[in-house]
Amino acid sequence: MTQASALVATYKEEGIRRVKLGVTDIDGVLRGKYISLDKFESFADSTSGFCDCILGWDIDDQLYDNASFTGWHTAFPDALYRLEFSTERRLKEEGNIPYFIGQFVANDGIGLHPICPRSRLSQVLDTAADMGFDTKLAFEYEFFVFNETAQSVRDKHYQNLTPLSPGNFGYSILRTNTYSDLFNEYMDYCIDMDFALEGLHCETGPGVWEGAIAVDSAMNAADKASLYKTFTKSFFQKREKVVTFMAKWSMDYPGQSGHCHQSLYDIESGKNAFYDADAENGMSTIQKQYVAGMQKYLRPLLAITSPTINSYTRLVKGAWAPTAATWGIENRTTALRVIPGSDSSQRVEFRIGSADANPYLVAAAILGAGLLGIKEQLKLGSPVVGNAYDIQDALPPEMQLPGNLRDATRDLKRSDAAREIFGETFIDHFVASRDWEVREYERHVNDWQLKRYFENI
Repeated sequence: MTQASALVATYKEEGIRRVKLGVTDIDGVLRGKYISLDKFESFADSTSGFCDCILGWDIDDQLYDNASFTGWHTAFPDALYRLEFSTERRLKEEGNIPYFIGQFVANDGIGLHPICPRSRLSQVLDTAADMGFDTKLAFEYEFFVFNETAQSVRDKHYQNLTPLSPGNFGYSILRTNTYSDLFNEYMDYCIDMDFALEGLHCETGPGVWEGAIAVDSAMNAADKASLYKTFTKSFFQKREKVVTFMAKWSMDYPGQSGHCHQSLYDIESGKNAFYDADAENGMSTIQKQYVAGMQKYLRPLLAITSPTINSYTRLVKGAWAPTAATWGIENRTTALRVIPGSDSSQRVEFRIGSADANPYLVAAAILGAGLLGIKEQLKLGSPVVGNAYDIQDALPPEMQLPGNLRDATRDLKRSDAAREIFGETFIDHFVASRDWEVREYERHVNDWQLKRYFENI
């Protein structure tokens, strides 16, 4: 009996009639469908296909006009994918039906897909393993909660929305007491969905929460982060509320981050490769090289970790988001925050990432950059002490981060490191997708333009 047949037999005993599955597109949006048990059994041990337009359109389902990998010229064939049995979750709100994550594969049904974000992370993790390292990650996300529906935000043109709670009240016990039923129901839901939170609190801003997903192996962590964003949205929408993971939904409030903690472990010994008890701040040579690699390649990889027009409204001085490729010890004004600890806790936090980024690509970018630092045996400079914003203007140009998606995309396009990490095909396709995003933005009239120019110009 195949694994799929065994699962189907179990499902039938439970009275389950269907399965849900999802794959991730370039922007990190989950695309998927329900399938019958018969359909599941027919391909779950091999592969099936999605129309490859999933990898060739934007978040509004508009096809890129500049991509060579897929488009009208390719006639949109199926892109093969396989289901990862280890990712099974049971959807309690849907009668306990199973949910599986799918990963696109090469045309031979075996190799890694050149565009699929999860495949690109798999490639980086293979590189880490070849170098003798296991990887662990933990994502944390900020998001705003509104007393709105998916329809009401559209009816209001995304203006004058009513947040779940008023005022700035970071780490508020009053708010968590007032909404304790919702907080506890949500945390239980996260446990049931196998992306348990190790912490959840109110952040500064009306109705803004921050959830820290528990640490896991890198692929599991990225899977959890991917599911977390979509299923958090659906959790609240089922309760007549809406959340946003935009990098910044209003210029009146701080932006929403998508920070990522990371560490490497020696495969043979199982010990934290970042930790050296005899070194200053516990930083091993490996960790210093890793952080140096991240620092060196933060700028060329920024379009991947800050992938939207909106991402750059968050990356401004003094707004709790880094604006230069800096590092420090327990310094939350730097892009890279080294957190000294023990063999189980020594790590580095990537603080540039915003909540709108694709977690698979973020993980691949920061791990890939760090591994290049180890390969190249890079030397790490001195940490920033105090406010990193104060010293930014004195930093060399290569450490200054672009202030918009167009410039960041230009840096990505010409980066040899990015092509080594992600592959030529992916970078060419991703650059095309960001160029499209910029052009889509520039060809639309927005509220700022109307208010500024309509009468007075």
